[in-house]
Amino acid sequence: MAERGIEHRRIEDIETISGVLEGVSMFRVASDLGVSAFGISIVDMESGAEDYPEHDHSPEGMGGDMFAKRPEQLGQEEVYVALRGSGTVATEEAEYPLDADHIVRVGPEVKRKITPGSEGLRLLAIGAIPGEAYGAAAQK
Repeated sequence: MAERGIEHRRIEDIETISGVLEGVSMFRVASDLGVSAFGISIVDMESGAEDYPEHDHSPEGMGGDMFAKRPEQLGQEEVYVALRGSGTVATEEAEYPLDADHIVRVGPEVKRKITPGSEGLRLLAIGAIPGEAYGAAAQK
């Protein structure tokens, strides 16, 4: 019997978007678990997958076009955690390791590209707009 206020899933049982980007599968964690306070997803990237897009979350930057149909993602900062494997987060100024020993926070205006390491990457991405209730942009 499920406890009220608790959702529990095996990651592999969460609704997945795949086949859009070669070597990349995205688990729709927030919608599957009913999370409404922040965005959360898990991304599996095979070794050598290069299709994960460079992007930002700035309404004035490339995010304005990319997230036009998902305005709740405009203006959000993101935190990336490697659940399995490793990779890098590359910005215009530097490259940051993403593995069991590193966590990365990226502001909405920063262009970033995530690339998996040689063993692939299972990435936890958490995002929200600083100072706003999550989803408020979609309601405007």
